[in-house]
Amino acid sequence: MSKLDGKNVALLGARKTEELSKIVQNLGGVPLVRPAQGTVFLNDSHLEEDVTRLMAGEFDWIILTTGVGTELLYKTAVKMEAGDRFIEALQSMKIAARGYKTVNMLKKLGLQPLIRDDDGSTAGLVRNLEGHLPGGVKVALQLHGDPAPLLMNWLDEQKVEHKEILPYEHIAPEKETMQQLIQEILEGKIDSVVFTSAPQPRNLMRFVREQGVEDKIVGLFASDVIALAVGKVTAQVVIDEGIERVIYPEDQRMGSAMVELVKYYQGMASR
Repeated sequence: MSKLDGKNVALLGARKTEELSKIVQNLGGVPLVRPAQGTVFLNDSHLEEDVTRLMAGEFDWIILTTGVGTELLYKTAVKMEAGDRFIEALQSMKIAARGYKTVNMLKKLGLQPLIRDDDGSTAGLVRNLEGHLPGGVKVALQLHGDPAPLLMNWLDEQKVEHKEILPYEHIAPEKETMQQLIQEILEGKIDSVVFTSAPQPRNLMRFVREQGVEDKIVGLFASDVIALAVGKVTAQVVIDEGIERVIYPEDQRMGSAMVELVKYYQGMASR
């Protein structure tokens, strides 16, 4: 028997779909690409201005939340012929980072965060920032086109002045794709739904509520449909959106997530 044994696995990411589809197929499953995250597009209009402000020394701290966003800030500086100046500016600031990809990107630039999360989550970063940001300091906050209310509310509570830097912005997914996915879940045609980033469960459940089928969908996720998240951060958003049963790996890698899904199904089969 194949590991996923013909299970229909809906992939909600918009990136690396061929790679993920191949993993599902190799495990004996049937991949269904249903992007629940619109195209992520570059918000170039303000980025050079933000990089200029960073290099001008306007901020005491920079909080970096994604490796992609960190790399994009650096690439923007390079495009402005100011790559070295950008790195020097960050060296003179205190750096906080969330996630191993962000830390790895900083390492490539020869930089090290003073504070980082302990579990890959924004909550973990906030925990470790406690006591380090006195009121009155100026903070640059790099986000990935997705609001971070927990972090922003905490900064407000600390009376910290913060400027959001959004290298990317998400646009809404296609309505037709969302309607198709919801219909397939309702008709029992989906065995597992794979979430690879926080906007995906938010977008899915927003469409579900608009269709007036939230109770049915939540009920199916509690019984017949398995929610799989790439890591703890995305899993928490899935839970916050009302889907309580979600499985995820500890190391926030897609290959590991698929292994967890296989283990789950094997565990069910042995009962």
